[in-house]
Amino acid sequence: MEYISNTLGNLVQQTAFMNLTVGNLVMIGVACLFLYLAIRHGFEPLLLVPIAFGMLLVNIYPDIMLHAEDAANGTGGLLYYFYKLDEWAILPSLIFLGVGAMTDFGPLIANPKSFLLGAAAQFGIFAAYLGAMAMGFSDKAAAAISIIGGADGPTSIFLAGKLQQTAILGPIAVAAYSYMSLVPIIQPPIMKLLTTEKERKIKMEQLRPVSKLERILFPIIVTIVVCVILPTTAPLVGMLMLGNLFKESGVVRQLTETASNALMYIVVILLGTSVGATTSAEAFLNWDTIKIVILGLIAFAFGTAAGVLFGKLMCLVTGGKVNPLIGSAGVSAVPMAARVSQKVGAEADPTNFLLMHAMGPNVAGVIGTAVAAGTFMAIFGVK
Repeated sequence: MEYISNTLGNLVQQTAFMNLTVGNLVMIGVACLFLYLAIRHGFEPLLLVPIAFGMLLVNIYPDIMLHAEDAANGTGGLLYYFYKLDEWAILPSLIFLGVGAMTDFGPLIANPKSFLLGAAAQFGIFAAYLGAMAMGFSDKAAAAISIIGGADGPTSIFLAGKLQQTAILGPIAVAAYSYMSLVPIIQPPIMKLLTTEKERKIKMEQLRPVSKLERILFPIIVTIVVCVILPTTAPLVGMLMLGNLFKESGVVRQLTETASNALMYIVVILLGTSVGATTSAEAFLNWDTIKIVILGLIAFAFGTAAGVLFGKLMCLVTGGKVNPLIGSAGVSAVPMAARVSQKVGAEADPTNFLLMHAMGPNVAGVIGTAVAAGTFMAIFGVK
C-alpha cells in the first residue's frame, strides 16, 4: 500500500500542476489569446500560431528551454537548440532569403523615389531608440528595441542577438511580430488622421514596365552598394538579394521554389516556436517587457506617421501626383502594409488602385530596416 502511495505521489509531483505559478497561468492565457487571434481572425497565422504555441509549451514545461550547461546530462531542451539558431542569426538570415525569393522589386525599380518613402518610415526606429534611452535602457538594449518600429521581426531578432541582448529578445520579437500582425488595425487611423479625403483619392500614374535586365541587376547592385558602405548588413541584405536573384534570374527555379516554400516554412516553424519559448512568466511579466511593448507601439506609430507625412511632402513637390497613403507602406511588413494602403485608398475611391505603388515603399522598407540594424551594429563596433 505504501508503494502505491509513493508511486502516486511521485506521479502527482511530476505533473505540471505542482509547478504552475500565477504568472504561468497568465502567459498560458496570453498564448491562447494569440492562438484565437491567429486562427479565428487570421492575424499573421503563419507567425502567430508557432509563437503562441511555443509560449504555451514553455509555461507548462519550462525544461523545453533548458540550457545545455544547466542540464544534468548535458543535453538542453528541444526549443533551446532552435533558439540558438536565433542567437547565431541563422534563422533571421534564412527568413530574408525566403522573403527575397518571394518579393517583386519591380515597383521599386520603376519608381526609385519609393526609396525615400521607405527611408522616411525608419524615423520610428530612431524615435524609439531615444525613447528607450530616456526610459533607462542601455544604448545596446535601446537599439535592439527600436527596430520594432520597422515592424520587422527577423531583423529585430537578428540585431538583439548581435548586440547580445538575449535577455530581452523574447519581448522584442513578440512585440515586433504582434505589431506586424496588427498592421491593419494600427495604421488606418493614423493614415486617415494625417491625410485629407482629397489626398486619399489621388490616383497615381501607372508604373512603367521593368525589363528583365533591370530586375537581374538590381539585387547585384544593391548588394554591392549597401554592403560596401555597411558590411554589417551583409547577412540580411545579402540573403534578401540572393533570394531575389534566384527569382529574377530564371535559371534556378528549384532553388527559388525551395527558398520561398519548403525552406521558408521550416524556418518559420523553428523561429516562431523558439521565439515563443523565450516568453516564460519569469522573463516576460516584468516592467521592462511593458516598456518594450509601449515603445514598440510608439515606434511603429511614428514610423507610419513619418512615411505618410513624407508622402504628403512628395505630393506637394510633384503637384499632386503622389498619394500620401503609400508612405505608410514604408514599414517592413510585406505585403500587409501595402495592402492597408490599398484598402484605405479604396475606401475613399473604390476605383483607386494603389497596391503596386505601395509595394515600392514596402520593399524599400525591408532594405531600410536592415540598413538601420547595420548602422547600429557599426556604431557599437559589432560585426
